[in-house]
Amino acid sequence: MTRKIVKGVGLSLVSLILFCSVIFGAYSIAIPEKTFAASADGAIGVPFVSCAATLTGEEGIYKVDCRLFGMIPIKTVTCATYKDTKLYPGGMPFGIKFATDGVMVVGFCDVVGEGQIKNPANEAGLKQNDLIKSINGTAITSVAELSEIVEKSAGKPLSLEYERAGKKYTTTLTPAYSSAEGKYKTGAYVKDGGAGIGTVTFIDPENYSFGGLGHGVCDTSSGKLVPMKRGSVTDVTISGVVRGEAGKPGEVKGYFSSGKTGSLLKNSDCGVFGVFAEAPDNAPCEPMPIGLRDELREGEAYIYCTLDSAKIGKYRVQISSIDKKASGNKCFTVKVTDKALLEKTGGIVQGMSGSPIIQNGKIVGAVTHVLINDPTTGYGIFIENMLNQMSDLAA
Repeated sequence: MTRKIVKGVGLSLVSLILFCSVIFGAYSIAIPEKTFAASADGAIGVPFVSCAATLTGEEGIYKVDCRLFGMIPIKTVTCATYKDTKLYPGGMPFGIKFATDGVMVVGFCDVVGEGQIKNPANEAGLKQNDLIKSINGTAITSVAELSEIVEKSAGKPLSLEYERAGKKYTTTLTPAYSSAEGKYKTGAYVKDGGAGIGTVTFIDPENYSFGGLGHGVCDTSSGKLVPMKRGSVTDVTISGVVRGEAGKPGEVKGYFSSGKTGSLLKNSDCGVFGVFAEAPDNAPCEPMPIGLRDELREGEAYIYCTLDSAKIGKYRVQISSIDKKASGNKCFTVKVTDKALLEKTGGIVQGMSGSPIIQNGKIVGAVTHVLINDPTTGYGIFIENMLNQMSDLAA
């Protein structure tokens, strides 16, 4: 009987420990490493978690000790407070050109030759979105470098180092000879960079750092975030607008101007971030305060964006379905109500992503996505979700 009791108590303790571990892990994931809030004491809006903030010595930056039920320590996070923060609202288009952090696998194709059909990349265990970092110890930074090594391999096995989901692996790939092309191939489609057009959301008047798009630059086939190594920012001249229709997204068309106007430093789920070389000369107004999620209200707001007039326009929208807990780039619904914008674009079109949303004289967020079946409606992101990524970059 005693053994049964001891065994029962032991199992109960193990179950309790596992349960506590799961709860602790869930809370640890729910609490970000860095956050942006009105005050440090209210930085973490997670139930049953209390916060104690202390200044770090840097103005407006706090270390926040987070404890479950006020007793159990979970983690210490960094909080940047927004008191007196003012930003230039954007609305101007910008172009980005970037290089991936390695050569990215975007697809596969069979290699036909010497009476055989092979796919060396597939056989080596590579998958879509893997980043090829080196071959036989030589760093690979471009498609041209990869192709040259493979073509000169004479079909001999190659040692590849690649990255998948942040972890590094090695594999052996044996190139196959293509009779049609007369050279050795990997059997993989790859790319080493990209380019696109979006809208600037805000610019910091102190150092000209900026945020734009409100969502990340993703691979078109997989929808996953493209790992960016470096990038540049250029001016864009808008040449026209393709009106959006149900089931057929519209588009702001434009072309890159010559020269570089800034650097692109980060690609994230909440936008792209970088630094301009100088202050904007076409900001729609003076710097204005920001409004966080607790200040956002359902109802009227407006956005800034640039169409083919080459001037930043101000257009009415309606805010609804606010998800106060959202941490990504779909935090609330944005519906275009402005007749001029509806007549011109049909609503939200590609290239308008990043258009700043203004409510009650404050920058509250940015337009991020359009609903395919209803171009008048899309999603918006909270401004602090973008600023959290900016503070992470600064750190």
